[in-house]
Amino acid sequence: MKLDIRFGGYQEPASIHNRAAARFGERLTQALGERVGFELIGSILKLGRPSGDLVPMVERGELSFCYMSTVRFSRSAPDLQLLELPFLVKDRRTVFRALDGEYGERAAGHVAERTPCRLLGYWDNGFRHLSNRVRPIRRPDDCRGIRIRTQTSDLHGEVFRALGFEPIASDVKEFVEQIGGDRFQAQDNPLTNIYNFGVHRHHRYITLSGHFWGASALVCNAAHYRSWPAEVRAAVDVAAREATAYQRQLAAAEDDEIMAKLDPAANDVIRLTDSERGAFIRAVQPVVEKYRKQLDAKLFAYLEA
Repeated sequence: MKLDIRFGGYQEPASIHNRAAARFGERLTQALGERVGFELIGSILKLGRPSGDLVPMVERGELSFCYMSTVRFSRSAPDLQLLELPFLVKDRRTVFRALDGEYGERAAGHVAERTPCRLLGYWDNGFRHLSNRVRPIRRPDDCRGIRIRTQTSDLHGEVFRALGFEPIASDVKEFVEQIGGDRFQAQDNPLTNIYNFGVHRHHRYITLSGHFWGASALVCNAAHYRSWPAEVRAAVDVAAREATAYQRQLAAAEDDEIMAKLDPAANDVIRLTDSERGAFIRAVQPVVEKYRKQLDAKLFAYLEA
């Protein structure tokens, strides 16, 4: 019997996430041939659905796979809140060592125990930077009174309030549709999304703050996975590992590629000095210290180089 496998996303075809998802499908069909039919729905936004529908669609079995920010799983796997804290991730090597080791296994175990999903890999969702249409941002005082779109994370909201922003949590669908209006004056995203979602056409000022680094979870419906023959499960595991390695490779090169595409006449790119960056770090320390008391102290050691 032919297996029909559907993989959902929320980005444009050129995005590193969708290119990696396509690679996943290629590897799967190479391994299984005509026994599997693979469909990539690259952007459910174009179907009129918010990105937040992706995980419920996987949980219900409408999709077999999707990628989604780990922010979506931090309630079921509280260890993942570590990745929502600002300025903790210093470099990709260290965070991937943690995610590919005990830390990532702990979080994946919680996802498996508490949701209908199975976590197959951690993708690189990039260092997030600030962009806005109001003024150049070089210090926390420059953030005051600016309405910023945030991911649907209470913790992110706390961080942005500490900087002086007025955070508005919304799905990326709503954000992309309204970025040209007055509701959102600022936002944060990795450079790849700032460019591919067209944010740079509306926000002149881009501050390379790197305040968060995010991971995306590659997940599948756990019941589907368990129902597949052992050969299919093995092919899925191999395809997931290859797609994850490919996605991380693309992400590491993407920042330089996007910077080369930005027009200096249309966008002012602000690079913070060490002193300026230090002011942002100090401003959010009360939030970091609050969560140091709430989270397992061992978690913070995972991000130490």
